[in-house]
Amino acid sequence: MRRHLEFIGEMSPFLEIGANAGHTSYMLANEFGADGFALDISADALRYGIAIQDEWGMARAPVRIAGDAVHLPFADGSLRFVLAFQMLSQFMDIESVFVEVKRVLAPGGVFLFSEEPLKRMLTLSIYRAPYYDTMKPWERRLYDWGLLGYVIRDVVGAHQEESFGIRQNHSMVLRQWHALITKHFVEHKYEILVRETGWGERVVRRAAIALDRHRSEWLAARLLGGTLAAVCRKAGGAREIPQASPDRFETYLRCPDCRAPLRRDAADTLACTGCAYTAANEGGVYNLLPSATRSELYPGDREDIIDMSIAGHEAKLREGWYELEGVFGNRYRWIGERAVALLRPAGSGPQKVRIRGFAHEAAFAQKKPVTLEVRVNAERAGLWTLDRSGLFVLEAPLAPGSEYRIEVLAGPVWQAAGDDRRFTVNLSMLRLLPAE
Repeated sequence: MRRHLEFIGEMSPFLEIGANAGHTSYMLANEFGADGFALDISADALRYGIAIQDEWGMARAPVRIAGDAVHLPFADGSLRFVLAFQMLSQFMDIESVFVEVKRVLAPGGVFLFSEEPLKRMLTLSIYRAPYYDTMKPWERRLYDWGLLGYVIRDVVGAHQEESFGIRQNHSMVLRQWHALITKHFVEHKYEILVRETGWGERVVRRAAIALDRHRSEWLAARLLGGTLAAVCRKAGGAREIPQASPDRFETYLRCPDCRAPLRRDAADTLACTGCAYTAANEGGVYNLLPSATRSELYPGDREDIIDMSIAGHEAKLREGWYELEGVFGNRYRWIGERAVALLRPAGSGPQKVRIRGFAHEAAFAQKKPVTLEVRVNAERAGLWTLDRSGLFVLEAPLAPGSEYRIEVLAGPVWQAAGDDRRFTVNLSMLRLLPAE
């Protein structure tokens, strides 16, 4: 971004989509003095931005919005600058994000995205490799030599993220990215990064650059993959956007349900001028997801869900749970060999149970896989085996019932130094969902 400041020009008002905790948005607000918004689908991640602001000693903060990148709660042509870092590939339809970005950008506005994966052509695509810290010794050796990429399918770690519900779209080669960009934007600049992880990739990359008639990374990126960064300009002359003061930021927004303007009342709640939609300031974040999505992702304390980040979840826990740990939206409880919870369906029809958790590397110290068995109303619902540490999501169909006693049995047991508790895995959410 610093290398393309002249191309970018005026930054206010800006929008960072997929902002997570908002690191880049805080930098824009403080280092560059820009005004704007940090948007992410996770309200909890955005709330964690307060800790970043305190740690970095920053005086200014972006307005934080929980929202959807393909249903941006912003008026047409209301923004000068939109940023996205490592998030476009989490959409199966990447063009849908481009269309929304172009809609909210003013004429002449700039879209910057970075670290988007380029599909690798020079590979046998045999299997999917995990992140480096959970690789087996032979995988790490091949990775260090620069040879692992020649046999794996997709980028390192993509399968682990998908197992936790984060979809990955690594299907686009550089030519396809170029076609998409030129379809929606009239001017662009690229930066291509092809990494050399060892001699096996170093030789091919340097040969590809030597063979490329422009001595560019284009051929190397086609063969070995890599990442793409781009700054793209929307058609039209730069339009003057009325600058709202920081306490009138709502003038850039629109209702995610009916698209009418929003107003902000004395209680700091955003309210639609055309329908009944409202969004309160909850810990510094306004949740502007469409109503149906907001209800699904932020159901609150209900009988069919145990979310360790929500107060009141304790009432649905029975035996086997240790004390609550974690921060903001990443709260969890460790369990031993067995933990029990009680859930009741919120609606009618067939149900399934979804369990989200984490297997620590210490659980694999005995050179055994982690096993997880789920019993529901004393009947086995599923049995799973994990061979690597990391996040996991388990799902199992359930027989009809008005109440479900969920038992999670796990092993092997391990202990931490100086702690007499017996651990297996930790769990952050259990919930019932309609069976599909």
